Amino acid sequence: MTDQPQNGAATEVQMPQLKILGQYIRDMSFENIAAQKGTESNAQPDIQVQVNLDAKKRATEKQYEVATKLNIAAKTKENGDVIFALEIDYAGVFQIDNVPDEQLHPFLLIECPRMTFPFLRRIVSDVTRDGGFPPLNLDLIDFVALYRQEIARRAAAQQPAGGTAQA
Repeated sequence: MTDQPQNGAATEVQMPQLKILGQYIRDMSFENIAAQKGTESNAQPDIQVQVNLDAKKRATEKQYEVATKLNIAAKTKENGDVIFALEIDYAGVFQIDNVPDEQLHPFLLIECPRMTFPFLRRIVSDVTRDGGFPPLNLDLIDFVALYRQEIARRAAAQQPAGGTAQA
């Protein structure tokens, strides 16, 4: 006689499941400031990229919307004049199963943006090319490091003023 459960499903580990139900641009703005000012900029640009992530539960059970927001500015290295600016809010709708509640927050803000990033990257490349510049091919984003930085920033913001952090 064995002590194993009769129902094999009770001991089976359920793997997390992620399905992309849709992707879309919620908002986008591209400004060719050099052209608006009537200047030509053949200078090597200094590209600055800011990344923000947002996730929210949808009305349908186990569905979430995760948005990656990029704010990109290209400035001349000589005097810092803005050459172009691109703001894009790109969202994905996901169905997520078998992720424990305590792991859902990092899952949403790491795995979901990782899945949509190649599509967002392509849009940025196309928009900058179509805007009259060489295509901007964004470097890969380390969403794990980004998540850890945000958690550390929030923890530091919650410490009382004048307090010291203990290791």
